[in-house]
Amino acid sequence: MVEAEIDDVLVVTHPLAPASESHVAALLDIIGAITSVALVTTNLSEESSIRDDFEVLEISREGVGDSILVAAVRFVLNQLRMCRTIARRDEEIVLFFGATSYLLPIAFSRLLGRTVVLEPRGDVPLTLRLQWEQKVPAPIARALAGAVWVLEHAGYRLSDAIVTYTPSMAEELGLDGYQHKLYPNGARYVDTETFDVETPFEEREKVVGFLGRLDEEKGIRTLASVAKELPDDVTFRFIGDGDLRSWLERELAEEIEAGMVEITGWVDHDEVPKQLNDLRLLVLFSEPTEGLPTVIMESMACGTPVYATPVSGVPDIVREGKTGYLLTETDVDTMASRIESVLASEELTEISGRGRSEVEIEYSRAAAIDRYTTILAAITRSEAAPSNPDAQGRV
Repeated sequence: MVEAEIDDVLVVTHPLAPASESHVAALLDIIGAITSVALVTTNLSEESSIRDDFEVLEISREGVGDSILVAAVRFVLNQLRMCRTIARRDEEIVLFFGATSYLLPIAFSRLLGRTVVLEPRGDVPLTLRLQWEQKVPAPIARALAGAVWVLEHAGYRLSDAIVTYTPSMAEELGLDGYQHKLYPNGARYVDTETFDVETPFEEREKVVGFLGRLDEEKGIRTLASVAKELPDDVTFRFIGDGDLRSWLERELAEEIEAGMVEITGWVDHDEVPKQLNDLRLLVLFSEPTEGLPTVIMESMACGTPVYATPVSGVPDIVREGKTGYLLTETDVDTMASRIESVLASEELTEISGRGRSEVEIEYSRAAAIDRYTTILAAITRSEAAPSNPDAQGRV
């Protein structure tokens, strides 16, 4: 670990959905182990443990809004509120976590002489375009998303440093032009004590699973078709809840009756390690809007190999045939055939062990603290990031 005096950090986020709180809490936990940290946010749940563990400066209780117009107005107002809050604080480093298109407070922080760090959580313009296409004609959605892209890249230009989860994520987000200030090794961590191998891999039944929201963007309809094509001795378990649960129960009624498909419903996070320990393979449609799905690291920590779409930061942790499998073909027959061959592979137990070792070495809390200590020390000293990402330790 780097020994250096590190400046205090003010983390700024966009309105927080419940699913985002764990990501923010993990970042605060890492930084809090290194230096003083506080959070500027919007619409944080009253029950959130973040309120108990960290100083929270909540600028508004309103969420994003249901309409594009309301969202745009709140987007501007929240930026003005962020500027006011930042001006009243003493932290030298202002880290925008996910709020990479908030150009006003980014520019304002620079004017105040603060060190500005941007840490994207995924592809914001693409996420918004996909959401807006459900509400307005596609050309309008693309134009609005393009405007967000311009704001985001203006922020990248103004920033002193950019941190991404992995090098592949930086590449997919098109950040190659910022190598002089890019730190592509800030991946999140997994609690390797909570997420551990409880059931030896050799003792697990042939259960393949999906864990997450049962929604359109997660490829649930495709997975339902895949579940129908699997052999009778393989069980496909859907772990989670969402808008498509009722449809899934109707669509797979016969398979559920025969015991070939199971739908658990909502599972508390405390129960996730047990669920992952029951699986021999986790299948995940990783969205191109995501940076690095936490469930992938949690699954590997439990010794459960992952079969996931190679988007954003995924290929840096799920390496084909070594620590997992990459889902490159999404037609139903190919996926079903690949799942069968993976389950029959003599190397699956070895891949399970390598996945667990990878997480212990690279994605434990201690490893994350070491990474962020190095990053924050370099930022504090105003040292530019090496032009070659591999020079910083490719994760």
